[in-house]
Amino acid sequence: MAADENGLASAESGQANTPMSRPAHALTYAQVIQELSSDAINGLSSSVAEQRLEELGRNVLGESEGVSPFKIVVAQIANAMTLLMYDYSITEAVNFETDESLLTGESLPVRKDENVVFDDETGPGDRLNIAYSSSTVTKGRAKGIVFATGMQTEIGAIAMALREKSSKVRPVKRKPDGTAKPHRYLEAYTLTMTDAIGRFLGVNVGTPLQKKLSKLAILLFFVAVVFAIVVLAANKFSSRSEVIIYAVATGLSMIPASLVVVLTITMAAGTKRMVQRHVIVRNLKSLEALGAVTDICSDKTGTLTQGKMVARRAWIPALGTYTVDASSDPFNPTVGGIRFDGRTPSQLDANKDGSANGTPSEPVDLLSKGGSALAEYLRVASLANLATVSELDGKWHARGDPTEIAIQVFASRLDWNRLKFTKGDKPEWTQITELPFDSDVKRMSVIFKHNLTSELFVFTKGAVERVIETCQDYYLEDDERPINITDDFREEILNNMTALASMGLRVLALASKRYSGKLKKGEDIDRALVESNLTFRGLIGLYDPPRAESAPAVRSCHEAGISVHMLTGDHPETAKAIAIEVGILPSRMERVGKDIAKCMVMTASQFDALSNEEVDELPVLPLVIARCAPSTKVRMIDALHRRKRFCAMTGDGVNDSPSLKRADVGIAMGQAGSDVAKEASDVVLSDDNFASIVAAIEEGRRIFDNIQKFILHVLAENIAQALTLLVGLAFKDRTGLSVFPLAPVEILWIICVTSGAPDMGLGFERAVPDIMSRPPKSLKTGVFDLEFLIDMVVYGVWVAALCLGSFSLVVYRFGGGNLGEGCNEEYHDSCEVVFRARATTFACLTWFALFLAWEMIDRRRSFFRMQPGSKRYLTQWALDVWRNRFLFWAVAFGFFSLFPIVYIPGLNTVVFKHTGITWEWAIVIVASALFFGGVECWKWGKRVYYRRRDARRRAQGGIAWKDLDVEQRIFSQYLAFSPNNNANDSPVEKRQ
Repeated sequence: MAADENGLASAESGQANTPMSRPAHALTYAQVIQELSSDAINGLSSSVAEQRLEELGRNVLGESEGVSPFKIVVAQIANAMTLLMYDYSITEAVNFETDESLLTGESLPVRKDENVVFDDETGPGDRLNIAYSSSTVTKGRAKGIVFATGMQTEIGAIAMALREKSSKVRPVKRKPDGTAKPHRYLEAYTLTMTDAIGRFLGVNVGTPLQKKLSKLAILLFFVAVVFAIVVLAANKFSSRSEVIIYAVATGLSMIPASLVVVLTITMAAGTKRMVQRHVIVRNLKSLEALGAVTDICSDKTGTLTQGKMVARRAWIPALGTYTVDASSDPFNPTVGGIRFDGRTPSQLDANKDGSANGTPSEPVDLLSKGGSALAEYLRVASLANLATVSELDGKWHARGDPTEIAIQVFASRLDWNRLKFTKGDKPEWTQITELPFDSDVKRMSVIFKHNLTSELFVFTKGAVERVIETCQDYYLEDDERPINITDDFREEILNNMTALASMGLRVLALASKRYSGKLKKGEDIDRALVESNLTFRGLIGLYDPPRAESAPAVRSCHEAGISVHMLTGDHPETAKAIAIEVGILPSRMERVGKDIAKCMVMTASQFDALSNEEVDELPVLPLVIARCAPSTKVRMIDALHRRKRFCAMTGDGVNDSPSLKRADVGIAMGQAGSDVAKEASDVVLSDDNFASIVAAIEEGRRIFDNIQKFILHVLAENIAQALTLLVGLAFKDRTGLSVFPLAPVEILWIICVTSGAPDMGLGFERAVPDIMSRPPKSLKTGVFDLEFLIDMVVYGVWVAALCLGSFSLVVYRFGGGNLGEGCNEEYHDSCEVVFRARATTFACLTWFALFLAWEMIDRRRSFFRMQPGSKRYLTQWALDVWRNRFLFWAVAFGFFSLFPIVYIPGLNTVVFKHTGITWEWAIVIVASALFFGGVECWKWGKRVYYRRRDARRRAQGGIAWKDLDVEQRIFSQYLAFSPNNNANDSPVEKRQ
């Protein structure tokens, strides 16, 4: 697959360093050997090996010097956990299994088969005839021929993707024959230069907020220049220093000088809060980005699930079905209840929560009622099992194969722990021999001696089809004579197996018999004789259960309008079952049209077979993609980007690294994650828990909200200052020069000192209660939504009007309109009125800036009633103010620091160009009351507007976002496309 399609290496997946006629998994191993011109026994000759080494280069994942890339093969890979260094086409396999979780995400070891051949499009996770570089051998032995080394391996393709960087040079648009007209070169050159300038200015790189702030900075710079020119023009471009200072001060009033500092400190403080919620931030920009996430693409194993197998359901023909409730500790047999139902699995509801499928029972009661049928079943589960489960220092530990551990834990729930019967001074059972699992028979058996009677017993477990073909009878009722197995009963067994498998469970069958022959330890035995004429005991279904927090976390995402996609290497049925259980797929599937349902769950091969254009034409993007390859995850992220979505991607393996790098927010697992995945990520979860992602998004939204609050505070102040100074141009002294309503130092003081600390305080504000009950912020508007822009102008104009009114009252109502002469430079007697008016204006603007910070805590609720449910009608505002201590003390500092600045001799008249005031404080207090009154009236008007807007929507059949149920919020687009869906059933106003 080409690099421009999936972002990986340019070579086709599964191909050799020197391309073959088809990928290796689509050829038999004999054909691979033939196409590589090798020999199955002796490999390559020394001369050919040297020639190919020179042509193809060394294996960059490296072995010791002198090893040829093709110089035969893996001989007798017998040691468990052997790390493979190349991609092999397997020529011989004996019980050979490899752990490919780092590469494919598959949670269990994969058994290999050298005799199978697959289609070219088969994903890496399903190529059972291939062993991959970076995978580890967990069982068995094999031989194979190397067909890919270095960057040509599947793991090498991932490394290539991580090294690739997008070109900064725009390509020339060419005709199909490769030629291009001269103007196309000019076009490409111009676009490249434009991109370079954009990167320099920051308008086309970074997160949406960073881009918008860069554009804001450019806009404010030009506005500042324009304002400075206006000031100079109003004073006839006088070259006097006071005019130039006035012009500079007016331009400076539009520059949010503290914004970058406050933004950085807020981000840094956010990282500390993130650590407390098990989230480690590697890239500060991801904090802001998390607040804008619209889609989460999550892995399943270990993130949504516990990453450990557990027994979920067991069926005994003579009794019925046992269902194990969910547990947060899969190794602890004492946690989680058991439900019993007399029906078969095929008769039960597929709902895996078990609430409608049986009555909760105590283990003691189940054992007493189960009789010999349950005892025989548990005996097989416990003894045909090499895993051990034990308690040490109050904590349960397990060792062995994940599947066998799950079965052993189930047996231990009912007091049939293997160690209880096989260990101690006088063990009840002693193992005589073991017939290990074999890929041909797909069964494992053990023979145990019952020490009290010296009788031998055979206990067998394995694939259902392979076990029942060795069984001759079963028990339909406890303590009755066995009944011969008929074809109808075999069909019933298979139906029950299908019912369990449809829930995403891995199903095994259990059987046993009394062994009549004589046998001692170490003696050879005929396996066919042992595994014959067995008594069928029942079925057991296993799966990797969801974390207890996963379903509530997914629900929180849906409440917040965030779509959750599961991209996993597991099988489709398993992925679909887990997705339904945690709520990724809607419960109202019957309302989804067949075309939509087909899109909602896809395999990687189906998704990858579509071109980008076909993916874009899908009515919806899939919520579940199974058997994912690295390229599939990257293509999914690209598809989301083309739909203007902002996505987070989780991953732990090396295979996830390209998608982590491509996502807007890459989230790696801290415990199970590889170093490569962590290096490619922006955020690392220290507990590998999906719920921590939701916590991170909540924290990101809090930071996003607080950034919006203090940006609004800063820009409203800037508008107020700029308007005060621009309108103040009309105040002319006797020489015809404009008189400052505010001195340049006063402006700097308010921008850098008075406002800086409250802005930081706003950055520390806690999250509003409904922060995760609203849709994500629009990426198009970001913090600068319509409400923000209107608020910014309204607050800025209102503050400027009050400041100008205060200045005018002191000068014209009480000062006789005396503006003096040269009052912008120094204090003298004729400037007394101007200096007092300037101090009054400075005091007003200082207090307004401080009080506006408190008003910004909530953009719609009244400052005096931010907790609508509170009964403290007169004092609640004081409690709200005290809650954010940093903001409280920042406002207090700004409030009280005003007085020494106004009254300290020399500092006031020489530096700040104002003087002490007395009765003018009455004007400041009245103006402050008017400030609160104006802001509160504006907020009240907004509340009335939004209430009426929601009422109009309800009257027209629409539903406000806050009134939608969870599934309507996130699945409305899926339900709406259904041809059978009536629009009147769910009148949802769609999000844009």
